[in-house]
Amino acid sequence: IYALRKYFDASGNVTSLLDQPTYYTGRGLNNTLRAGVDFYAGKKTTIGLTGTGVIVNRKGKGEADATWLDAAGHIDSAIGTYSTSSNRFKNGTLNLNLKQVINSKQELSVDVDWLNYDITNSQAFSNKLLAPGGYNDASSGDVPSAIHILSGKADYLLRFAKGGKLEAGWKSSHISTDNLAEYRLYDGTVWKPDYNKSNHFLYKENIHALYSSVEQKMGRFSMQAGLRYEYTQYDARQLGNAMRSDSSFSRDYSGLFPSGYVAYMLDSSSTLTLTAGRRIDRPAFQKLNPFVVIINKYTYQRGNPYFLPQYSWNVELSHQYKQWLTSTVSYSLIKNYFSQLFINEGGDILTYTEGNVGKMYNLSASVAVQASPLKWWTLTGQAMFNYKELKGYDGNKDYTSTIRQFNININNQFKFAKVYTAELSGFYTGRARNDLQEVLYPTGQVSVGISRPVLKQKGTLRLSMRDLFYTQAME
Repeated sequence: IYALRKYFDASGNVTSLLDQPTYYTGRGLNNTLRAGVDFYAGKKTTIGLTGTGVIVNRKGKGEADATWLDAAGHIDSAIGTYSTSSNRFKNGTLNLNLKQVINSKQELSVDVDWLNYDITNSQAFSNKLLAPGGYNDASSGDVPSAIHILSGKADYLLRFAKGGKLEAGWKSSHISTDNLAEYRLYDGTVWKPDYNKSNHFLYKENIHALYSSVEQKMGRFSMQAGLRYEYTQYDARQLGNAMRSDSSFSRDYSGLFPSGYVAYMLDSSSTLTLTAGRRIDRPAFQKLNPFVVIINKYTYQRGNPYFLPQYSWNVELSHQYKQWLTSTVSYSLIKNYFSQLFINEGGDILTYTEGNVGKMYNLSASVAVQASPLKWWTLTGQAMFNYKELKGYDGNKDYTSTIRQFNININNQFKFAKVYTAELSGFYTGRARNDLQEVLYPTGQVSVGISRPVLKQKGTLRLSMRDLFYTQAME
């Protein structure tokens, strides 16, 4: 990871620079166990029970050298930041499902899921001024988390004559989390509790949804219309410590989300489809957690308890010619758009978090091709253009950021000499933006590969090289 920061005075002149490369190495071990069984309680009833267990252990080391330069670019000072981490992730899930075939036209299915997560995370950091007699400070932290999820759903299917069907259902979920962060600070002499970063966060969330859709074919037309109602309620509490008092917040909201499509077969080769819908995306509950995670001496990461869900309207018109050419034009309007945010809260510390931008408008056009120009050559490709506009941030409705993006992706498969298969693929992404304050410079890569069967078709020998010209750099 490489970062260069510039610091400006009130007149906009550069006062200093921070040149900061970071190196990280790690190793891990994953273990997964699955077990399941299906019971057939008669010809029309199936009951299934599945359990899964996952254990992940990871350890890592990081090293970052931050070199401070003056306005002329001369080295002023240098600081070394060294870190170690140890993570243990345990997850257990249990699923119970039932399917009942009522008759040839009706089906009922029920699913119940229980999930449990137990996560421990230990971190240690030390910072050294790389100069004779320089200071040496350090911090360490334990960040355990416990997550419990219980969800259930029931779905009903009714088939009509001439290919029509009605689907309806209900789903509810309950999430409970307990997150603790205990940090300690070493001042060069003794270790002390770091109450500014220490935290204890409790969170409970309930989501309920009712949904239904109807699908029907009429001559050259195929249609579907659906409606979903969702209600969300959550409570969060941040426990205090010797320097910080308790705080809590809660929120509940609901909404209707229609969706549907109309497809018309122009002829035996072409189909035109219009799709529209409204949807909601919620921030992951971990991202509501106001914990501070130390990335390095000058960069922290923190959750945002005021992170709101985003709502989007999406309209898409597509044309498909046979099975090899698809053209699409779409438009999206997203309210409370999710974005990374970088906040300078004073001093040299930059805090990374996530939050909402007022609105994001996206106009997109794409073409996808899947063809076989020759018997031994299969080609798949896609080209896409996006125009994005992000508008409004932190109460400033006039703040606007725009970008035009172009992306192309191509994959070629070749067969030759009867037994060999080769691949030539690559992509190019022009100047792009997904977040308010971050622009990605153009990037891309070319990859090649060749394979053949061995051991009388029982094995495959493969050689491949990814990013052949070393061009997939993210800046």
